[in-house]
Order: sequence, then C-alpha cells, then structure tokens
Amino acid sequence: MKYLITTTLLLASFIASGAEQKQVPCSTEEYSQFDFWSGEWEVFDPKGKKVGENTIEKILGGCSLQESWRGASGNVGHSYNIYDRSQKQWHQTWVDNSGTLLELNGGMEGDSMVMSGTTQGERGVVLNKISWTPEEADVRQVWSVSTDNGESWKVIFNGLYKKKVGES
Repeated sequence: MKYLITTTLLLASFIASGAEQKQVPCSTEEYSQFDFWSGEWEVFDPKGKKVGENTIEKILGGCSLQESWRGASGNVGHSYNIYDRSQKQWHQTWVDNSGTLLELNGGMEGDSMVMSGTTQGERGVVLNKISWTPEEADVRQVWSVSTDNGESWKVIFNGLYKKKVGES
C-alpha cells in the first residue's frame, strides 16, 4: 500500500510539473502589446471627415491581429500582424485592392506601436513608417513616407480611430 501511495504521489507531481512547464502559444506579454488596436472602428481625418471603417480582431488563438479596412473612397485592404518571437519584433503584411503590398517590422516605442519598411516607388525606394498611438479611448494612426533615405518625411495618412457606437 505504501508503494502505491508513493507511486501515485510521484505520478501526480510529474503531471503537475509538466502542466506548469507547458506554455500556451502566444501567451507572453509581447503578444498583447498591440491589443489596444482591437475593435470596430470609424476612422476620421484631422478635419473630422470620416475616411473609412476598420475591424481589428485577434485571431488564431490570440497569436495574430487581422485588419479589415473599408475606405470611404472604395479602397479595401487587409493586414495580418504578429509578434515574431524569433526576431523579437512585430510584423505586419498589408495588401489591398490597388495591388499594394506593404511589409513592416517594428515594436513598441513608448506608448506607440511603430513599424517601418521599404517599398519600390516610381522614383525609387520609399521608406514607410507607421505609428499607432492610444489617445484615451481612441487610437491615432500616422503613416509617413520618405523618398530621400529618411532625410525628410511626408505624412500621407493621419487617422483617428473612434470606437463604433456600442463597442467598449
């Protein structure tokens, strides 16, 4: 009987230690850094004109954010965002109905998520830098580009994301 109790306790201890060591995928704090962008949004330019709607949702067991953009002018786009643990940075891949492919990498800088990447433009290489910054219940997204290797920057999108009515 003593052997049975000892064996049972050892087995229970082994099972418990295995459960503690098994970490749920994408459960580290890095995977939740961009959660402030999740939700159903209406997006406005700096003059208060609605420029589109965006749905950002956590997918794949919390491992990724999926963006679904619908612009007021008819443009549609999607992105996938994930924390790349091997590179220790965030990655976004954006595609849209104009044939644009944008790949960005970056991470948290203060309270902002900041990602950058390059594309090929009509006049050569274009540097892209996008930041997302929480502003109380809203999120500000600013997209800047440089065609002179980062010496000067031009803002091409400045949008204020406001939660749709009924969203928390």
